[in-house]
Amino acid sequence: MNGPALFPANPSRIVLTGFMGAGKTTVGALLAERLGWDFFDSDFLVEARAAMTVADIFEKRGEAAFRELEAEVVREAGEPGSEEQFVLALGGGALEMASTRDLLASLTDTLVVFLDAPLETMIARCAAHEEGPVRPVLADRVRLAERWSQRLPWYRQAHLTVETSEFSPEAVVDRILQRLEPGIRNSRRQDVRVSIGAPGKPGLPA
Repeated sequence: MNGPALFPANPSRIVLTGFMGAGKTTVGALLAERLGWDFFDSDFLVEARAAMTVADIFEKRGEAAFRELEAEVVREAGEPGSEEQFVLALGGGALEMASTRDLLASLTDTLVVFLDAPLETMIARCAAHEEGPVRPVLADRVRLAERWSQRLPWYRQAHLTVETSEFSPEAVVDRILQRLEPGIRNSRRQDVRVSIGAPGKPGLPA
């Protein structure tokens, strides 16, 4: 991905990117429900693959191992013959892997959406998540800012950027749907699946 990509004419998959606290999981589940598509969260897919939580993967195997697993599940989701018509919420750091960026750039049937918000807004959202766990990464604001700045150019290579700071998740979904063709907006299926982790997604990294 070397710049904002051409908007896919008839996407059958939507991938949401953005920093932690951008609302990817919440918006993704709502968007999939509105479309009648399946919904997957990459962090949950990684946990299912590794049979341990993200926090445990980081503690026992390290961030590099987590990123490899993350890239693997995203690659499998994008393979020909994989599930059609789904929304996938990527982890905030998924685009750090060049292989994942290249994969997304190569998928002509996939719409990549960047959910944007000021860093302080996203940090405040995470801190206010009462059902979620304590996130040690929130204490190191300097490191968070560095990661945000590093990832921002990759986020901005998405087909569509949607500002989320002043909109409810439902309104963000509406803004995404407005950019889709009517035939896509009305392509509901009955056998949809929703795969997400527990509320707060324990111990997630930045």
